Amino acid sequence: MMSFPKMAKIRQNFVVESLKDIPGTISEQFNHVNADEKIKPGMEIAITVGSRGINNIPLIVKSVADEIKKRGATPFIIPAMGSHGGATAEGQKEMVESLGCTEEFTGCEIRSSMDVVEVGVTSAGIPVYVDKIAYNADGIIVMGRVKPHTDFKNKIESGVLKMASIGMGKHKQALALHTYGIYGISEMMPEVGKVAIANSNTLFGVAIVENAHEETAIIEAIEAEQIEERERELLKKAFNLMPSLPVDEIDILVVDEIGKNYSGTGMDTNIIGRIRVLGVEEPKKPSIKYVIASNLSEVSHGNALGIGLADLTTKRLFEKIDLKTMNENVVTSTFLARASIPIVLDNDQEALKAALRATWGVASEEARIVRIPNTLHIGELYVSEVIFNELKDQENIEVLEDLHEMKFDDNGYFLSLEH
Repeated sequence: MMSFPKMAKIRQNFVVESLKDIPGTISEQFNHVNADEKIKPGMEIAITVGSRGINNIPLIVKSVADEIKKRGATPFIIPAMGSHGGATAEGQKEMVESLGCTEEFTGCEIRSSMDVVEVGVTSAGIPVYVDKIAYNADGIIVMGRVKPHTDFKNKIESGVLKMASIGMGKHKQALALHTYGIYGISEMMPEVGKVAIANSNTLFGVAIVENAHEETAIIEAIEAEQIEERERELLKKAFNLMPSLPVDEIDILVVDEIGKNYSGTGMDTNIIGRIRVLGVEEPKKPSIKYVIASNLSEVSHGNALGIGLADLTTKRLFEKIDLKTMNENVVTSTFLARASIPIVLDNDQEALKAALRATWGVASEEARIVRIPNTLHIGELYVSEVIFNELKDQENIEVLEDLHEMKFDDNGYFLSLEH
């Protein structure tokens, strides 16, 4: 019988800054962009909410809504998520609610529709669309998290302009851009966002940046015409605040759960060092021989996009896949490899055995194994003995559980790793 290496549980302590008073910060930021001049009594203001798992997003949306109400206007939420939620109005409303942005908590009605209005064209002739409900509102606040993108590297990646383009432009805009493959979202997307903002009642943007612990580090309101310039600066900050795995050379990475709530790609490509998009160079580090995807989050509603970034998976995950939802998303994106189904094993134990068998020339007990709950929460994680001995004396590493045998449940799955 194959033996497994012992594992230890550690915590990476990242040096971080975080906001302590979100409502207070948002109040200051509204003053910073002269919101009193922009928001008048009786106006109806749309707030964009995307599909990503942004920390504190219910409180951020509520705080933005409260500032709008203070000025006598009525806020409402529009889902801004391209083709997510099965590319249906009801599916997108459910996704917003699953993030905790319910009408009850935020005090905002959710108005969801897939109808769009064409508001202009880019210099390359790409039609630009804006959500019809948002377009007909008296004002729009485009809100998004600024972070490194999972498909490409550029001066503008994920952020407010992406929300203004693919988010507000819904399925139709996603299709128009993704038709050009990676070039569409890396090179054309920012201009689409700028045209959408210029030709709609966009009042200003709200940019969110998170730290390495996924805590809210920065919330900044930005004048509409300054969004592109400021977003470039905030992206640099986001890169500097980003977490990473504690080692670069890994034989096997076990990801307990993949899902859209952890990353738009199910697993964050910046964390695992895999992009798998035609024409995009793979990152040099981290270097991981095999990735095991163990489970799919409930809030992904069967969308296992990103499973193609793994080499092995389990029956448990495989049986949760809703092919229609996943395929809709991956065909829209045109990055087909992201939905390729890897080899399916009975459980974690069998997947680990298969991966160890294929880790040529490495004795099982010497294997470099890392286990994380998901790619969003990598502060607390398990590492195998070889890696543990390299890390245990480092200043930023805290030992939570000393080396012990791997623990599986009766069905052969790892016991839960709380983050």
